[in-house]
Amino acid sequence: MSARPHPPAAQIVRFSRQYLQLEPSPRFPDDHLLRQDETQDFLYKKLFAPDALTCAPPLRYQLRILKELVSRIEASIDDWDQHGISDDLVTSLSGLLSTPLPSEIIEAQQKCYVTYHQSTLKPNPPSDSTHDPQITLLESRAIIAAGGTTGLRTWEASLHLGQYLCENPSLIRGRRILELGAGTGYLSILCAKHLNAEHVVASDGSDDVINNLPDSLFLNGLQGSAQVVPMDLKWGHSLVGTEEQEWNGGRQVDLVIGADITYDQRLIPSLVGTLQELSDMFIHAEIIISATERNIQTFEKFLNVAQHAGYHVEYVDFPVTAREKQMGPFYEDTTPIHICKLARKRLRGGFGSMPSQSPLTVVWES
Repeated sequence: MSARPHPPAAQIVRFSRQYLQLEPSPRFPDDHLLRQDETQDFLYKKLFAPDALTCAPPLRYQLRILKELVSRIEASIDDWDQHGISDDLVTSLSGLLSTPLPSEIIEAQQKCYVTYHQSTLKPNPPSDSTHDPQITLLESRAIIAAGGTTGLRTWEASLHLGQYLCENPSLIRGRRILELGAGTGYLSILCAKHLNAEHVVASDGSDDVINNLPDSLFLNGLQGSAQVVPMDLKWGHSLVGTEEQEWNGGRQVDLVIGADITYDQRLIPSLVGTLQELSDMFIHAEIIISATERNIQTFEKFLNVAQHAGYHVEYVDFPVTAREKQMGPFYEDTTPIHICKLARKRLRGGFGSMPSQSPLTVVWES
């Protein structure tokens, strides 16, 4: 019976995950690891072998990272009698160098696979730290906005809210979830696939986003599943149409979530109007919103409109993990990301019993 191989060092696992998430500048392992045959063999089999990845990064990214990896390995070797560069890695690099690449303009317009590892969840099987739960999406990484939507890539606020939900799984387990502005579907898939939600509605107001969501579900084994359903939902429009007696077939919603949906001041009144209608329909539903503080005035407008609509805002103390300590997903730690819980103010009992005219104290936490 052969001995079980030792698990790779944390630096190697981190580099692998950053590569799969298409991080522009992944942190390469230290020299003493790079020169080891075991490290090179692991990276080849995990990332660069022809059959290593079903959803591989773009060719130009593969070439750039592998070229730098081989260069760093070469520089790390101080004794060529004891160490060397993997023939497999060199062969893979030669193959990429001989492969015609699309122009940078064409490649920037193409969708690419991005894999996000959920390092705070238990791996499956538990003994294998390299197989953390993950989510793979097809994204337009180079396009910030297209067709009136920013939902063609996954943003930092989604990743941060996902981390919060992973560390507080009871918020999702066995509950019915509605995501507003689902975009790539990252949070909806996380809730359905890894956090055991009973049902998830992945809603968005963009036709392009809704048309792309089935691809995201397919990549994560959720195609044809009744557990998560895409839905066209435009903020500010009545949820119940003239031909419907009940919204969403009368199914209950326990939690409403949204990430980076407060970025446009023009849409905030419509967003809050939809939140009000949902609160009227589902009086016990919780609301959790995550937002990156790119523009303080925009987020303050959301808070003010929410207050005037009768909501109390509670900030969640959940700071972004320092970049050097992240093991996946990876996102910037320099810009504050806020997570807020919204609850209807009530004059008698319950949460937030102050009158709606009471001033809202805003405390910024990063």
